Amino acid sequence: MSLLSVWSEQIKYLVGIFAILDPLGTIPIYLSLMADRSPQAMRHTALKTAIAVAVILVLTVWAGDGILGYFGIGMPAFRIAGGVLVLIIAISMFGARTSAVRHTLAEQEAAESKNDISVVPLAIPLLAGPGAISLTIVDAHQIGGFIEKSVFSLGILVVAILVWGVLRMAEPIGERLGTNGLNIATRVMGLILAAMAVQFMADGLRELFPGWSH
Repeated sequence: MSLLSVWSEQIKYLVGIFAILDPLGTIPIYLSLMADRSPQAMRHTALKTAIAVAVILVLTVWAGDGILGYFGIGMPAFRIAGGVLVLIIAISMFGARTSAVRHTLAEQEAAESKNDISVVPLAIPLLAGPGAISLTIVDAHQIGGFIEKSVFSLGILVVAILVWGVLRMAEPIGERLGTNGLNIATRVMGLILAAMAVQFMADGLRELFPGWSH
């Protein structure tokens, strides 16, 4: 595989991860949870959330295959299950809604009474939730080697920096884009995710039932 192809694949995977993190779609929830906090507290929360997202996903890159192996789960089956999960999230994004897979009303109410919401519920499960973790495991498995995974991990750090930037500028971004703008961005991300989810399921089914490809 040429260097250009490797970089093209890496960028494709990182775009998918950014889409499923959907920091723009998280802005309304983030602002509602931080409504009574000081600007300094908001900056601190944005930074801690981005760091937590980076740590969760980078650990997933390196530990994902081992976890699946421990439980005896094959990658084809995981691709199908992950595809279904990502598709559920994508369908919710089409309606500009936060899927219950990522964040429930009970979690919202519990978060409102917490002093520090950066790791739970912002980083996990709202941003780096089950869908993002599943997507990262599949991508890391397809990438393969040590060098490629190292580059992928650096890319995830870049994505985490983008998440930090979005949360850091949540108020001006929310004011500039408004509800309609944020919803449009979320729907576009949902479309990307839906296509990736279908591809995951197709790849998994093809591996489980190789005769179907003929």
